[in-house]
Amino acid sequence: VPAAAQTYPSRPIRMIVPYPPAGPIDIMARLLGQQLSLRFGQQVVIENRPGAGSMLGTKAAATAEPDGYTLLFGSSGSLAVAPALYSNFDLDILKAFVPVGAVALLPHVLVISPSVPAKTVAEFIAYAKANPGKLNYGASIGTPPHLLSTLFKTKAGIDVVYVPYKGSAASVTDLLAGETQFTIDGLTGLYPLIQDGKVRPLAVARAERWPELPDVPTLVESGFADFTVDAWTGVVAPAGTPAEIVRRLNRSINDSLGSAEAKAGLARFSAIAQTGSPQEFAAWVASELPKWAAIVKLSGARID
Repeated sequence: VPAAAQTYPSRPIRMIVPYPPAGPIDIMARLLGQQLSLRFGQQVVIENRPGAGSMLGTKAAATAEPDGYTLLFGSSGSLAVAPALYSNFDLDILKAFVPVGAVALLPHVLVISPSVPAKTVAEFIAYAKANPGKLNYGASIGTPPHLLSTLFKTKAGIDVVYVPYKGSAASVTDLLAGETQFTIDGLTGLYPLIQDGKVRPLAVARAERWPELPDVPTLVESGFADFTVDAWTGVVAPAGTPAEIVRRLNRSINDSLGSAEAKAGLARFSAIAQTGSPQEFAAWVASELPKWAAIVKLSGARID
């Protein structure tokens, strides 16, 4: 093992993405893969393995040879939400993988349709309470917009209706048309709509304000003391991957995230680069699992 670690990597590395090509997570994985390829002198090949709500790709990575040549570009969706959402998810994430390194945080923002006469979170809650059962929010079941909007509904004590969608494109289209009235979704997709005035931002779901939206308060400032939830991405490897290989990967990921190319790429997604040790990422993942499981339970979502 020590000899293998010294010469690592001596051949291409496969990084599994458990989602289809061209989405934000896939593009982030490709951005990181390009940077790692430059540093290693070996190709990092992105392999999309979508299906079963990310379970297919996640299981493929977990059962791969733990030699550092198969990695998983994981996320809060595949590593924290899926285990709580799918009844047949039979992996213990903390035992199946060794965390390698964090990549990015993906902030979320509460927005409303301009058809709703509210300028603040307090005004929106008052409007919802004055119109019980008349406001809708839409999202695919088990996605952050579904889970976080349901969490907000519960914390705010408002009577609003969840409308299930098969994909995010349709739900955003209906939000723009005023068919649904609010959502909490990622800044990745909503920031351009905010800039164009097509949706109205009321609060970001972070501890601090978003620099590009300095006039938009946080949900904490708006009276929700513990409403700080980011989606995230990071790299994990099959359990048993040698520690020296994990450390080398971690150093290269951190170096990659410091590059101008990576910073510019992540900025396009309103994402925040996250660097740190494997131990820090392991502690983060361990803390996020029960957090997202509680949100899934609150939503009542369950997929067999």
